[in-house]
Amino acid sequence: MRSASEEPVPLHEEFIYCCGAATHVLKCGPWKDLSKDESKNLPRLLFMIIPGNPGLAGYYRTFIQALYCGLNQQYPVWVVSHAGHCKPPSGMEMIEDTDIKELEDVFGLNGQVEHKLNFLKKNVSKDIKLVLIAHSIGCYITLEMMKRASELQVLRSVLLFPTIERMAQSPQGKLMTPLLCKLRYVLYMPVYLLSFLPEGVKASLVRFALRGMKTCDESSITTSVNLFSVDCIANILYMASQEMMKVVERDSTTIKQNLKKLIFYYGTGDSWCPQQYYDEIKMDFPDGDIRLCEKGLRHAFVLDASKEMAAMITDWLQDDLTKL
Repeated sequence: MRSASEEPVPLHEEFIYCCGAATHVLKCGPWKDLSKDESKNLPRLLFMIIPGNPGLAGYYRTFIQALYCGLNQQYPVWVVSHAGHCKPPSGMEMIEDTDIKELEDVFGLNGQVEHKLNFLKKNVSKDIKLVLIAHSIGCYITLEMMKRASELQVLRSVLLFPTIERMAQSPQGKLMTPLLCKLRYVLYMPVYLLSFLPEGVKASLVRFALRGMKTCDESSITTSVNLFSVDCIANILYMASQEMMKVVERDSTTIKQNLKKLIFYYGTGDSWCPQQYYDEIKMDFPDGDIRLCEKGLRHAFVLDASKEMAAMITDWLQDDLTKL
């Protein structure tokens, strides 16, 4: 293993419909199609990122490039946006124009789980092993995927800053639940008005909002401009409102069944999953690989610590990869 290179790496970008919803996919490496079972050139392993919320693939651009380089460019690293969280390119609608409705409520929390399973079923050969790297609510989605599709060949699941229980009771949840569940529609009008601003002005507003950071990933600024879209914000806030209501009890049964495949990484000052949650899961699963961040990384690590996180993950997975 080597540290992430500064050199540009192959990055392929796609906008597709998955479960009838616009989906943004970033693919790192030369592999663009992993669905052909008969191909002898398929890699043995796919690293797939399940994002947090907002679930825009662009936030993870630097992270997947650093991870790909840290893995010696041996394995594809893909990130799949949440359904409806991306701003589709010109000529593409947010929802596919078809008479067949593939999935009820694809923008809800349950729909996002099925969306990821559907993506894997249609785009990745069942013979390819998976390393699922999940962030925030992506960790809840990943545990649900492992529960619903036990046939998936998951080698490891890395759960970063996992919001897998009592979200509404967390410090940030107490603050955000009333806004998300009762007042989110109030936010649509200002977002609609801001959407008419020139792209340069939007980028300046994002830079101003993130001015407190010493270093901010440029791709995060570019991606955040997509949040000036009413359709995107509506889907993001709708999903978040469901998180507050549905992510209540930790799924200890699924964790127990898959404990040897899981790595948990909790933050020390994370207001979405406080250290108390780490202490309790560590007590319930003393044999689990459950880590507490010692580097002071923020919950939204993609804003300023993508390369550092990628380097840690490649180090954690060295033993697993040497056994392949």
